[in-house]
Amino acid sequence: MNIILLGPPGAGKGTQASHLEADRGMIQLSTGDMLRAARKADTPLGHQVAAVMDSGALVSDEIVSALIDDKLGTLSPEQGTIFDGYPRTAAQVESLDTILAQHGRKLDTVIELDVNEDALVARIVGRYTCATCGAGYHDSFKQPKIAGTCDVCGGHEFKRRPDDNEETVRTRMAEYRAKTEPIIPIYQARGLLARVDGMGDIGDVTRAIEAILDAR
Repeated sequence: MNIILLGPPGAGKGTQASHLEADRGMIQLSTGDMLRAARKADTPLGHQVAAVMDSGALVSDEIVSALIDDKLGTLSPEQGTIFDGYPRTAAQVESLDTILAQHGRKLDTVIELDVNEDALVARIVGRYTCATCGAGYHDSFKQPKIAGTCDVCGGHEFKRRPDDNEETVRTRMAEYRAKTEPIIPIYQARGLLARVDGMGDIGDVTRAIEAILDAR
């Protein structure tokens, strides 16, 4: 299957993609991860990505689509894919249609993780990780069993992502609403859109997504 996970930053797309990779052997195609990997790669496309990112400019649709095209070319036809962070615009919707067709694939479903903005901001702003092993915690939902000590490795240093602050999160969500939400009606008109309550427990969200895929 080839699916798209839609939702604003922090909605849980990466977490759910990881479950699908483990449970169904699917491959997550995260444009953020792909851009970072391409930037380090000693290839013509990698050099192009590095130059754009170093200049502070936005990476063009053409470059992102080329990365997707290249990655699909490395996969076997039996491997399902999860698109995370792509497509973001109506132009990218058309590009993805073309790319999938070129690789003999079709889009099976688009799953939107529906979230409450205020609750999502609280979820993101409160998260932090162990500086040693990367185990995740949250001010309200998941604190270490022993204050100041990581449950996993016993470390005592923790860190927060610099962009996990309310102003940055709300800016990113506003950008999502302006640029990405308009593609939702496109997939809804094709009968491909399904919605899942992204504010539920991780396990409940996973089971809801699995049920949608099993019904396709």
